[in-house]
Amino acid sequence: MAKPTGIRLITAALIAAVLVIAYLSWKPLRNLLFGPPSGPATVTVSGNIEAHQSVLSFTQIQAPIVYLPFDEGHYVKAGTVLARVDDRYYQQQYQIDQSNQNVARAQVVVAQKNLIAARNTVASDRFDLVEKERDLLRDRVQLKYGAVSRQTYDQALTARDQSRAALARDQALVGIAGANIRLARANLLSATARVHLDRVTLSYTSLRAPFSGVLAVREAELGELAAPGVAIFTLDDLDHVWLRAYVNETDLGKVRLGEPVTVTTDTYPGKVYHGRIGFISSQAEFTPKTVQTHAERVSLVYRIRIDIANPTHELLPGMPADSTIPLLQAGR
Repeated sequence: MAKPTGIRLITAALIAAVLVIAYLSWKPLRNLLFGPPSGPATVTVSGNIEAHQSVLSFTQIQAPIVYLPFDEGHYVKAGTVLARVDDRYYQQQYQIDQSNQNVARAQVVVAQKNLIAARNTVASDRFDLVEKERDLLRDRVQLKYGAVSRQTYDQALTARDQSRAALARDQALVGIAGANIRLARANLLSATARVHLDRVTLSYTSLRAPFSGVLAVREAELGELAAPGVAIFTLDDLDHVWLRAYVNETDLGKVRLGEPVTVTTDTYPGKVYHGRIGFISSQAEFTPKTVQTHAERVSLVYRIRIDIANPTHELLPGMPADSTIPLLQAGR
């Protein structure tokens, strides 16, 4: 009975040895029997804080700067006047165009009155023509009986024809008066449009903050000539900051859009900021020389953007920061 037992022990030992060799040498079988290795649970990436920046300049304006109250580093709210130029020329042009608008408005009134007068004249001409035709008819009858002379009849005929011509002339004047009204109204519309344009231009003489933020760069001084496209300030939107970082190609499949992450900085040791992955590039690029990762560097990386909540405006553009990203494991 001892001999079969020894054979079984030897057989079991051989099978165990085969399995150990297979485990060490064949990764698919090892994964099948024991599951894939878990690997690191997180990856830490490094980068710099960035923010939405807007370079502010005057539009359609060329004049000296007369008001520039803020310096770099000031926090300003949306709509705050950051700069103002000398607007005397534009104010004068606005007053001139307002006067022209008033003249155009008066011309419309005059043209309307001329139309009324022309229509009244036409009405008078019609009454006169009726009278002249009645006189001509009476003289024609009386001419048959010799009651009036031929000369009197001819005079009545001429008077009737003159009345007809006057009516036709005054009817044409009614059409001209109507055309004058349309022309005056068009002039009024043009003058009104110029006044509205002047108001828009005057609004451009004040440079306002398009959103709340911090003035990062001031590039102008009082008395300088402001012109379209000439930068006055650079405004950073600190309410919307993000971390630009890069993920190794080997970790790309374990990172998901919208995944919550944590962010830390050397400026505020021990403080943790919360963010989410808002962008993952679809194209690989070579690892930038200025980017360092805690993982082993590889040739190709993918750029990501981590949107960070920054209600206290502690995170500033250019500040170095690290982010810890949970990696999705196989089977998740």
